[in-house]
Amino acid sequence: MESLFFNIPGFLLCAAVIIFSGTRLSFYGDRLAELTGMGKAWIGLILMAAVTSLPELITGISSVAIYKAPDLAAGDLFGSCVFNLLILSLLDARIKKPILSEVKSSHVVATIFGIILLTVAGMAIFLADSIPSLLWMSSFTFLLIAIYLVAVWGIFRYEHIAMMESPPATVMLTPARSAELRNAIGNYALNAFAVIGAAVFLPYFGENIAMQTGVGDSFFGTVFIAATTSLPELVVSLAALRLGALDMAVGNLLGSNVFNMFILGLDDMFFREGPLFKAISPAHLLSVFTTIIMTAVVGLGLLFKPKKKQFFLFSIDTFIIIILYLALIIYLFNEK
Repeated sequence: MESLFFNIPGFLLCAAVIIFSGTRLSFYGDRLAELTGMGKAWIGLILMAAVTSLPELITGISSVAIYKAPDLAAGDLFGSCVFNLLILSLLDARIKKPILSEVKSSHVVATIFGIILLTVAGMAIFLADSIPSLLWMSSFTFLLIAIYLVAVWGIFRYEHIAMMESPPATVMLTPARSAELRNAIGNYALNAFAVIGAAVFLPYFGENIAMQTGVGDSFFGTVFIAATTSLPELVVSLAALRLGALDMAVGNLLGSNVFNMFILGLDDMFFREGPLFKAISPAHLLSVFTTIIMTAVVGLGLLFKPKKKQFFLFSIDTFIIIILYLALIIYLFNEK
């Protein structure tokens, strides 16, 4: 195994590429939303989330298909969901008003689908020994994938209806604007590939650093690797925040959590040793339940929209998210 002198520079290089290209990705995503008339929430929920969740996809598939480590894949995905919601609290600390009061209530649709998918994943782990399997896969895998497809369609329909009720200004597609649109698409794709390329290698360096520094397996999968693979979400969301595209930032984080549960279903397809959920430790259920509660707190914040921040830099909802995250990390650290 390579030394830390190789892995740390490799990790920093990947992080630098993600920071640079992720910032550009947010800029061109914002331009695409304006030039096409697509909502920024939709861009964040689908386009941004799919790109920034690729580290989890690569890590999950390699963990189950190559290293036969299902707990590592599960810990990364569930830990990433928890970390993404923590990022929401970090964004809240950077603006004057509560972030959930400044974005569209339509994001609540993503939170509902996120809770449904997490609940199904939790049931799949809890009932792993009693549910039937199809081929080598759990029957819950097909349910996860089906719900994800319904979620994408449902979010699109909800956003479409919302835009019809409050239509944006009509955009005339002049030759100059068409050229700008092609330029935005090209630059978005270029920076997306840069983020993807760095994201493919980021978990590799992160895993080696964690193992060489003696971090425990359960703590390492859910905390360190999850934070590592969530770096694209963090960078893209911060960049979107600087652009004033709050809906894109929130949509990226909630959409990534929905996409993570789709990845969990894909991981089962690549795990040929039997149903993935039978091989996943029930210890991950705590992360699942914690993420469900955190997502519900976000949903309530989107519905009630707190008017002011009660805890210095944080509103009541994002403060609760921080407390839940810290409680989970402390428990996992003590159990490692």
